[in-house]
Amino acid sequence: MSDIALSAASRTNLLALQRTQIAIDRTQNRLASGLKVNSALDDAMAFFTARNLTSRAADLSAIKDGISTSLSVLTTATQGLTAIANTLKQMKALAQSAISSPESSTRASFASQFNELRSQVDSIAEDASFNGVNLLKRAATAFTAGGDYLTIRFNERTDTINQLVVSGLRAADFTTIMSTSVTATGTGGNTTVWGQTGSAAVTAINAAITAIDKALDRVESASQSFGTNAALLGIRQDFTSSLVTTLNNGAAVLVNADLNEESANLLAAQTRQQLGLISLSIAQRSEQAVLRMF
Repeated sequence: MSDIALSAASRTNLLALQRTQIAIDRTQNRLASGLKVNSALDDAMAFFTARNLTSRAADLSAIKDGISTSLSVLTTATQGLTAIANTLKQMKALAQSAISSPESSTRASFASQFNELRSQVDSIAEDASFNGVNLLKRAATAFTAGGDYLTIRFNERTDTINQLVVSGLRAADFTTIMSTSVTATGTGGNTTVWGQTGSAAVTAINAAITAIDKALDRVESASQSFGTNAALLGIRQDFTSSLVTTLNNGAAVLVNADLNEESANLLAAQTRQQLGLISLSIAQRSEQAVLRMF
């Protein structure tokens, strides 16, 4: 059998219909995926540029999560220091009240309250932990052990200029608050004779007040340092969040489809397809009319 011969008009209309169908398929794919660049075949430069941008945005998102966690660690430590400072002030007030009290029984009561508050200082420092990191970590009896270290990365690079290292409190950063608890009677070391009267007791209590004042200075210094670091992390967190958004938006501009535009393109292509079918039908009827003449 010989091949079917088509007229030039029919071939032109068929080619136009094929091109229109390809355009419809492409537009429907864009509407379904929301992307105008689905692979490197669509636009290699836009595809790989967008992939690099989204990859960096993902890395920075993970780093931002680390910054958020570190910010919570610093906030917890600062809150712990604030609670410790308030406790130390109460301890100082008790010591001052003990000095002004002439009765040994009253001083003994102040000593008991002082000991309870001192134990709370240790307890607060022990509890000031977030996600396993405690910047107030201490030794068994006082603030003499090196605390945990907190390393915060700011970007994908690993050099030290792009990260912040925050160290916990160490022996030099905190004055030991009474290496032994105070007692109502007794002498020696840091044990104060709160239950006695006279210059010896006043001298011992004043020594405790001096130690508390030094501790308050250290707490204030540590709080200021942690607060400064927390403010820096807050700035970096906001900046990183904005940068992630910018990178994702840049990638979206390269590969995302304009759904309104694609919907209009689909309607136009479908209209062209209908007109092409009509044109093909007219061409075929013309050929049939010519054949009837024979």
